Amino acid sequence: MSLAVLHMGKRALGLDDETYRALLYRLTGKHSTKDLSVLEERLVIDEMKACGFEPNVKRLEGKYAKKLQALWIAGWNLGIIRDRSDKALLAFVKRQTGIDHIRFLRDSDDAGKAIEALKGWLQREGGVDWKGKKIQDSWQKMPGYLILRAQWKCLNPDAVFDLETFHQSVMALSGKALSKMDGDDFREVMNIWGWTIRKAVKSRGVSMHARGSL
Repeated sequence: MSLAVLHMGKRALGLDDETYRALLYRLTGKHSTKDLSVLEERLVIDEMKACGFEPNVKRLEGKYAKKLQALWIAGWNLGIIRDRSDKALLAFVKRQTGIDHIRFLRDSDDAGKAIEALKGWLQREGGVDWKGKKIQDSWQKMPGYLILRAQWKCLNPDAVFDLETFHQSVMALSGKALSKMDGDDFREVMNIWGWTIRKAVKSRGVSMHARGSL
């Protein structure tokens, strides 16, 4: 059972094989999951939990749950939200709307308050440009693409954005051209880059965006 949880954590945190093996080695001195003892498995799972992994947690339900969760995790992957848990998201939604749980969030105006507040936060603190350029291909308007651009800028703060360089960086992880990627593909790369961003934020103790507090 622990092995299954480890693989769930690897997927949830967006760890590629190299990063996952490095995590195992740092904690246990071993490179392979199959070589871990029961105690070592628990040690790795505890570390994953500390990084935001939530095993056996029921997904939030409600008309706007998926949208709100996607934005919340995007903020976590940009290093501006420190607690990725559903509990933290619910507390945020309650502050914005006064409604206790997302499943009770049925009115579009109430949902809009929470959604726009999150998008504004990601724009101010994370550098996500939701509007983008006026002339774009359809894939350049996808939220996943816009968030990846902000992550790339976060990881390359001194570089001038270059679409070809960005494209190659994404393709090296996804194996697909940007124009061929779907939401799941974007999320996979976002999770990988998010791991790197969060490690940097943790080591520095401040946001990499230098645009306000976390």
